[in-house]
Amino acid sequence: MIMWKCVKNCGACCHLDPTARPELDTYLSEAELAQYLSMVGEDGWCINFDRHNRTCQIYDTRPRFCRVEASVFKDMYGIEPEELDEFAIDCCQEQIADVYGEDSREWHDFNQAVGLVQQ
Repeated sequence: MIMWKCVKNCGACCHLDPTARPELDTYLSEAELAQYLSMVGEDGWCINFDRHNRTCQIYDTRPRFCRVEASVFKDMYGIEPEELDEFAIDCCQEQIADVYGEDSREWHDFNQAVGLVQQ
């Protein structure tokens, strides 16, 4: 069964460049949008993302918009819980392709982890 899961050492979602997400104000509150923008470094990456270790430095306290949870996706995007896996997989694939490319290790690792390709 194909199910979404976060893949360690990826971090594609931590590339927050707001020019690549012009619709942010449609699903973030005014306060969340301000928080999001405050987290974007000069290079477009989240200031809380340790690029050397590819880990989030605030993972346990990360904002709502950084969480892939059924209630968050329902509230932010109108995605029903039974649609979450497919929607999240599509989002991740698009972001990984944009950040690293479809020939990248990150692309392969993600697709393997969610069950789209075999080892």
